[in-house]
Amino acid sequence: MAMETDKTDGPVKVVDRRWWAQGETGAEPSAPRKPSYVEDLERQLAEKDKAIQAHAARYRESAAEFDQVRARLRRDLDKEIDRARRALLLDFLDVADNLDRAITAARAATTTDPALLKGVELVRDLFLAKLAASGITPLVSEGQAFDPRVHEAVSIVPVSEASRDEVVVAEVRKGYRIGEEILRPAGVVVGKVDSGQ
Repeated sequence: MAMETDKTDGPVKVVDRRWWAQGETGAEPSAPRKPSYVEDLERQLAEKDKAIQAHAARYRESAAEFDQVRARLRRDLDKEIDRARRALLLDFLDVADNLDRAITAARAATTTDPALLKGVELVRDLFLAKLAASGITPLVSEGQAFDPRVHEAVSIVPVSEASRDEVVVAEVRKGYRIGEEILRPAGVVVGKVDSGQ
């Protein structure tokens, strides 16, 4: 008997039909899973997303810059308003000084009408009350230790007592503060002990 041999011309092909082994052949799929127009649309969508993100970032930067400019302008405006307010108030302090001078001169004169003097005093008191309502208060200087932040020395006089050294002995021009800030320093005469004694 002759033995029959199976002759095959090529390699043997094995097909794995197990359900869990589906798609594990290791070979790349021959055809794309998506149509080409879908890939084009996804690519366009990704480009548009990048453009939107770039525009959003530029918008956020512009908004932040705008907020900074607005804050700087607000600070500049507040400084300008404060400067103008201080200048106006300093002019008003000159009026208060002149009212005080008028009262001092009227008291020194012998022919002054008492009713006129009382009227000027009432005007000065009302004026100072209005200044106080605006937050402006006079400084108390006489008898206080000289402080260059609060006082402006217009002259120095010799004193004999050591306790009056570097102390304000007289006030030439009244000083005022607005809140905690000095609006105008007081013009004062400062006592100085003569070291040659």
